[in-house]
Amino acid sequence: MLSDGTARDRTIARARLKFLENAELPAEIVPEGIRNSWRRSKYLGIGTDEVVVPYQPDYDRESRLVRAATPVLDRLEQALAGSDACVIVTDRKGWVRDRRVGEKRLSVHLDRVHLAPGFNYAEQFVGTNGIGVALEEHRPNVVLGTEHFNERLQNVSCAAAPIRNSVTGRVEGAMNLTCWNGPARTLMAALVQEAVGDIERVMYEFSSSHQRALLEAFQRVTHYGDRPVLCLGQDFVLANSAATARLTSDDHRLLHEAAAELGHAPRTRKQVQLTGGETVLMRCREVDSSAGAAGYLLELAFPDHPADQARRSGTGLRAGTGLRSSEEQDANRPWPLPGLAGTDPAWNTVSRTVSRCARERTPLLLHGETGTGKSALVRATHALTGAASAPVIVDATDPRAAGAETDLPAALRAAPTGPGRTLVLRNVDAVAPGQGPAVARALDAAAAQGTWIVGTLHSAPGVPEPLRHCFVEAAAVPALRHRLADLPALVDCLLQRIGAGVECAPEVLPLLRRHDWPGNVRQLNLALREATAGRRTYRIELRDLPPSLHSAGSRPLSAWEASERDTLVQALLEVDGNKLVAAQRLGISRTTIYRKMRAYGITLPTRH
Repeated sequence: MLSDGTARDRTIARARLKFLENAELPAEIVPEGIRNSWRRSKYLGIGTDEVVVPYQPDYDRESRLVRAATPVLDRLEQALAGSDACVIVTDRKGWVRDRRVGEKRLSVHLDRVHLAPGFNYAEQFVGTNGIGVALEEHRPNVVLGTEHFNERLQNVSCAAAPIRNSVTGRVEGAMNLTCWNGPARTLMAALVQEAVGDIERVMYEFSSSHQRALLEAFQRVTHYGDRPVLCLGQDFVLANSAATARLTSDDHRLLHEAAAELGHAPRTRKQVQLTGGETVLMRCREVDSSAGAAGYLLELAFPDHPADQARRSGTGLRAGTGLRSSEEQDANRPWPLPGLAGTDPAWNTVSRTVSRCARERTPLLLHGETGTGKSALVRATHALTGAASAPVIVDATDPRAAGAETDLPAALRAAPTGPGRTLVLRNVDAVAPGQGPAVARALDAAAAQGTWIVGTLHSAPGVPEPLRHCFVEAAAVPALRHRLADLPALVDCLLQRIGAGVECAPEVLPLLRRHDWPGNVRQLNLALREATAGRRTYRIELRDLPPSLHSAGSRPLSAWEASERDTLVQALLEVDGNKLVAAQRLGISRTTIYRKMRAYGITLPTRH
């Protein structure tokens, strides 16, 4: 005679098969939450016979969630030693961040189905499972054996519950307990709830520590004047009356993003355009607590603030992207530079700053992501000064590229100096600690001869300490994804450089706007060159673009995955997006086509 559990599993298994065959509603024995998850999984085209999930090996192993969960997982690992159970913690998007397994056989099985750190077990990838349902519905749940949508998961049962921030109520992740099917599975929900409560208490202690540190920093600064001040933590915002009167919640988000880029870089400020179009000069400092980084303290300067005007009229170090009062009034007006394109306010700001520093020979630190156009800005503004010679560029990662010298300080000393000359040190953050003082002396000597000194790097906080005094001002070059309004002008400018008399079809620009361009303008230039070389008509069409532009994946791909993605995109383009025909040509099912498209973020417009 079958046990109640075995009989129930078989009943649910039959209901699932009928549901998959003809979309009939499952029998009432199937819990409502499982039925809803089955519907979502079927709609998404989730596979039922294989587990295909994204993998992201690089993640923050010191995040607040991981640090709060670690002592709880350590304790559970000891309690579960030798048992057929494991505990797992994921972040709010379903990425597995830690796993502790009681016995080897279960560990091997979980590895086979990719339920391991670095993989994503959100419902959109795996279908019905404890982690996915908990994050989708924001409530505890239990998924027993055959209730799993994917057959490869049906020999285990799992219970999961969302981990919430006790201050904000926001879901921060999920705790999951998995074990082989058996009697013990009925106790899983209670164990998970208890573990979640422990993690949430530790996170609350972290939050309290962060809040105390931010409050102390806020009080120290606001005690001395009426300048607008803002403290931004992960869970809350502190603002004095001067900041509250000028900022909205959307402004807080923009300033938090800008602060994260600057970190605690000394002498570095940034001009940020707020949601209403007004610009503000922001100076930020990272605030630390006993539990780690707590947030940012921002001191703000609005153009019409009397104290700010007095400071700008004085002497001393100028703001990193600060403008003179006559220029501040026109900060949003286009500032064209030869060979460059763009009218975005952030681009205008940095263009004006670099142009002024070039005129005044002010040592400048330019920071921004790779490919944003830092060197192009220097060359364009250098040319505007009327200089006959090109800038000399020395790369800290390969000083030999600048000449015969192999030593970085020697390569800098050998560079031509004097009025009208520009010396650029690329990758400032790559200067070896032992060479820092010698490099600083070489830059100081060149500046003393009237040479304009420019340093470039990815992030301002990366400047070695011996070199910080070498740069008087700093400016941030915006990433292409932050100035997509400039995309049409940039495309026209780059196509003119290519010189093939080519234009883009109307449907190309919308696709280019959907891409996040991690390689920035350099990547856009390479993509247009590749499309121009492979075009079949007088203009660039969708099918001419590189396959990677038809994919909006959120993680780096391995060489094999990139090849698979490109093959799939090419097959779809050749049949005008017909998934069935593409699947037949590739020898795979249409369900697999949909799953791969979702995994790689492939989006192709349907042609009629």
